[in-house]
Amino acid sequence: MKIALISGTSGLVGMQLLHQLLQADRYEYVLSVGRRKLALKHPKLIQLSGDMTQLEFWNYSELINEQSLGGEYHSLVENLENGNATIHAFSSLGTTIKQAGSEEKFFAVDHDLVLYFAKSVKKMGATGFFYVSSMGANPSSNVFYSKVKGQTEEDLKSLDFDHLGIFRPSLLLGNRHEFRFGEKVATIVMKPLVWLKLFKNIRPIYDYQVAKAMVSVALDENRNGIKIISSGEMQDLSK
Repeated sequence: MKIALISGTSGLVGMQLLHQLLQADRYEYVLSVGRRKLALKHPKLIQLSGDMTQLEFWNYSELINEQSLGGEYHSLVENLENGNATIHAFSSLGTTIKQAGSEEKFFAVDHDLVLYFAKSVKKMGATGFFYVSSMGANPSSNVFYSKVKGQTEEDLKSLDFDHLGIFRPSLLLGNRHEFRFGEKVATIVMKPLVWLKLFKNIRPIYDYQVAKAMVSVALDENRNGIKIISSGEMQDLSK
């Protein structure tokens, strides 16, 4: 039994990623982890909600059983508890300093929540972890955003997943819920690079391309260890 866990489904990439995972025949179940449930139903989808800061202490089996009124998830829980499930976890958790309200609160989401999720799925038996980082991520960067992304990458590496995929997209294109003036300007300026197919690693990339690339990498049994996937490679993988 192959299972996907995903956190960050309310975001730009997260919604596309959830769609890709639900469409992927090789995943029997998709567990969405978040503060609240989405207004979405699907036979493969199980939504688990609660205090994300306490993720390390979540009992996934109990939470699944709470939603299994007719015992329909008995086989899933049994496989999880017996270690007979292959578990892949996907994180597209992220915010902006403006949304978070401060650098400290931004760090609490983009670093802490990602690590809480990673540690909880590692404890659960996940062998693969696939994380949406950012182009320019570097723990030594003078840019706070890039520094946090880089630090998160380094801390994920220390958890020793069999397969850690770090995805570094350039400027993301898609339908955001909120307006971001700086990104809108950058999109207008940079979008011709997409049309002209120039500078593959720095030109903007669509949300669905990142999502498709993540699922492709996760299901590629020839990949293992720590892999950093550039924006250009994501575009190739999503064709």
